[in-house]
Amino acid sequence: MSTVTIVLLVITAILAIGLVVLYFVGKRMQKKQEEQQSQIQAAAQTVSMLIIDKKRMKIKDAGLPPTVLEHTPKIMRGSKIPVVKAKAGPKIMTFICDSAIFDSIPVKKEVKAVVSGLYITSVKGMRGPIAAAAPAKKGIGAKLHQKYQELSARLQK
Repeated sequence: MSTVTIVLLVITAILAIGLVVLYFVGKRMQKKQEEQQSQIQAAAQTVSMLIIDKKRMKIKDAGLPPTVLEHTPKIMRGSKIPVVKAKAGPKIMTFICDSAIFDSIPVKKEVKAVVSGLYITSVKGMRGPIAAAAPAKKGIGAKLHQKYQELSARLQK
């Protein structure tokens, strides 16, 4: 056998082993996520609150209780999370928000939120539906790509 075929066989074997490992790790992570979702749904409560502010910030800068910081992995302490400051009842509290609904949360409005501990999972408008979030601004690359497509469409005609 030539050295090229041996190198290709070794690379193929390493890739196959890597894919098998990723498959099993992915299955395990999916099971953990399903268990966590069921626990969140079991502890969910509907709370009316006034949203004061919302930001994406680091966990250590968010003003969350010290127990939350102790239970987060050290790798995650530097990452930014969606944080919502809201007045729930007589207290002003800091909540962690689900990133899927973070953009749809209105600021300085009263909402009914489904809360599990300090985690907001869904939001409904108190007085009518929540207004749709503003469309995201296009970056320079997206604008150039759109102009290129328009130009190519004109040239094809």
